[in-house]
Amino acid sequence: MPLIQRKHTTAKAYVHDWLEPDQPGGINFFSGAIIILVIVSLISLALETEVLRDDSGIDRGLLPLVQWLNVAIVWVFAIEFALRFWSEGENPAHAGVIGRLRFLIQPVTIADVLAFAPELVAMIFFPDTTGAWFPALRALRLFRLFKLARYVPAFAIVGAAVRRAWAPLMAALAVAAAQLYIAAMVLYFIEGDSKPEAFGSIARAMWWAIVTLTTVGYGDVYPETAQGRFAAGLVALAGVGIVALPTGILASSFAEEFRERHEASKRALEERRKK
Repeated sequence: MPLIQRKHTTAKAYVHDWLEPDQPGGINFFSGAIIILVIVSLISLALETEVLRDDSGIDRGLLPLVQWLNVAIVWVFAIEFALRFWSEGENPAHAGVIGRLRFLIQPVTIADVLAFAPELVAMIFFPDTTGAWFPALRALRLFRLFKLARYVPAFAIVGAAVRRAWAPLMAALAVAAAQLYIAAMVLYFIEGDSKPEAFGSIARAMWWAIVTLTTVGYGDVYPETAQGRFAAGLVALAGVGIVALPTGILASSFAEEFRERHEASKRALEERRKK
């Protein structure tokens, strides 16, 4: 939708209109800029981890620029969150003290805070401090991905599809867990004596079961006896189902969610045309 479609009586209402497009997944200039900043911040994180290495082929003189860019992005996200919190009173569901608290405990809001607050605190109160915990602060930038959920329709559709398919996914997970345990137990009884370092216990055999049933197949652990190889072949065939079952559930749920949203969008468009 355009940046501002309506006239408002207060600045708070204008700001809320900027930050929260009316249409689900709607993108205006402001939200588009936030999406770009999230992508740039993740690219800068990748560059920073490479430049910090002594054996990097990238000029180390690029590091101050990358760090300055991250500082600027942290401040932008902090200002954006402050404006969002200030203007959120325009949303009836988040009006008043209780409403603001309800807004703060939302998962997407918590992700917003973690995306900038720890680094902002470190920059303000510990500007010259270094330590092993500072790389962990860079890892928290991954929470910026959750900011995209506000503006990119695909994220909302995937989240809704997972919620819709939660029960069958849990059932598939239970079946997969049972298969893993049975596969590890079978190889423990068959290969435990001949190869104790890999199959000497069910716990040790669990690594082989995970790698085999998920069809990854690292090849670092494998059975050597004829009986073990026969059992391993059956386990490998069963692994196809472990991967296919949740994939099919999610694909079906995603298609259904997309279809319903598309139909709802068409109905809303037809109603607006009638008016």
